[in-house]
Amino acid sequence: MHELSIALGIVDIAEKETKKANATKVDAIELIIGTLSGVEPEALEFVWQVAVQDTVLAKAERHIEYIEAKAKCLECETTFSVQNVYDACPKCNSYFKDVFQGKELKIKALEVS
Repeated sequence: MHELSIALGIVDIAEKETKKANATKVDAIELIIGTLSGVEPEALEFVWQVAVQDTVLAKAERHIEYIEAKAKCLECETTFSVQNVYDACPKCNSYFKDVFQGKELKIKALEVS
């Protein structure tokens, strides 16, 4: 379960940014997570409280925006939604594609005080 290391990485970034802002805590955090990022939402939820305990994120509101994966077929140039990295183009059945959205894992915003 790599979600714990992801959550701990988010905590580390939040602590550094809070310190830079001369703040003591995070009131809210906004995350962007793509459906092909490799992050399992349930697993992240499971480890979150343990990861943020006694940190600047301990009482922060968490908002997560999930981004649907999209790809462009390199054969016929059709843009389509992707559920798995191995999905074929729905128009021409080609597996050659450029996934241009849905791999994100970002901290969009921190509200500190």
